Amino acid sequence: MKKVDVVLGLQWGDEGKGKVVDVLTPAYQVIARFQGGPNAGHSLHFEGKKYVLHTIPSGIFREGSINIIGNGVVIDPVILSEEIAKLEKDGVDVQGKLLISKKAHLILPTHRIIDAASEASKGKTKIGSTLKGIGPTYMDKTGRNGLRVGDIVSGEFEERYGRLKEKHIELLKQYDFPYDICDYEKEWLAGIENLKRFRFIDSEHVVNSLLQEGKAILAEGAQGSMLDIDFGTYPFVTSSNTLCAGVCTGLGVAPSRIGNVYGIFKAYCTRVGSGPFPTELFDEDGEKMRQIGQEFGATTGRPRRCGWLDMVALKYSVMMNGVTELIMMKADVLNDFDTLKVAVAYNVNGKETSEFPYEASEKIVPVYKEFKGWNCDINKLRRYDEFPAELKNYIEFIEQETGVPVKIVSVGPDREETIVR
Repeated sequence: MKKVDVVLGLQWGDEGKGKVVDVLTPAYQVIARFQGGPNAGHSLHFEGKKYVLHTIPSGIFREGSINIIGNGVVIDPVILSEEIAKLEKDGVDVQGKLLISKKAHLILPTHRIIDAASEASKGKTKIGSTLKGIGPTYMDKTGRNGLRVGDIVSGEFEERYGRLKEKHIELLKQYDFPYDICDYEKEWLAGIENLKRFRFIDSEHVVNSLLQEGKAILAEGAQGSMLDIDFGTYPFVTSSNTLCAGVCTGLGVAPSRIGNVYGIFKAYCTRVGSGPFPTELFDEDGEKMRQIGQEFGATTGRPRRCGWLDMVALKYSVMMNGVTELIMMKADVLNDFDTLKVAVAYNVNGKETSEFPYEASEKIVPVYKEFKGWNCDINKLRRYDEFPAELKNYIEFIEQETGVPVKIVSVGPDREETIVR
């Protein structure tokens, strides 16, 4: 019986998962999203166009593919409908290729307002939410109040929606936050109608049946491992399990059904929003990374914080996910640096450690190892043996430290600029 392979980000999100899934998908018939919501922004570049997917799996452009939005995902019908409309306008047969789990939870208009009101009330302790209503939706899910995709066709949908909306309106009374949901609610209800033309499935049965049939399935993660609700830099995290374990709960597959785990990381680090970032740079090197790497959020457009590669955090992610193959993105962004640094340990209160600590705070001082930069343009290179010695040295150091091979190196945004070793 086939196993589910997994592709996920090993840092704080924005590692370039969309591109990698697009490069990997020819080998898979099924692509499934297992957690997160429209706070994800997976950018794909091909045929001269750029697409940003927020909820739909990145396999949607492949002919004959099956794309599943799993039960662990939270769905905003407005954002999903807009995404579908854009793809259909470009001739993509979304209706023929997209299946939606009945157990996936719906983001209500009032979830978005609660998100905004809660974040506004935090002042300086803001967590940097994307304000898409994700956190409040997962809170309703664990609080057993949630509204699910399967409820849409239940005959009691309006009543259930009304009940939850009223509950939210009561909750909002504790905030001094002005809001008007009328326009968004109209769009939301139109989005619900639009979703009715898609197949709602019992995804756990469908996924396991597809495995039985010998179909190759790729589970696509959103955000990054260091944003995991349990193991990330809490409380500056997302509301779902972004680790490989999330595949089991977010799609309904047994742990023994997990196959290869592809871990994606950038040749440096970035982070959007608040929260600890031990190797963050506030100098011209950091600004240079941001400009060359076009480090602005795919979903929010916010400038990303940039810093050197953090080996302590990377090894932690590799361990937690059971990564079998590493994929290094954006090596080309470091083309023009004379010296590169990699954090190999942390100094916390005068003690050196290579373990990721319980609380990652300002007290962490990274211990760096320096590398000579390759200082040349690697965009046109198409084979590993053409790589400059300095780049090979950098890659081989990462392999040695993590104990996992770097199988793919990306040297540019296009599908073609991907070197498989």
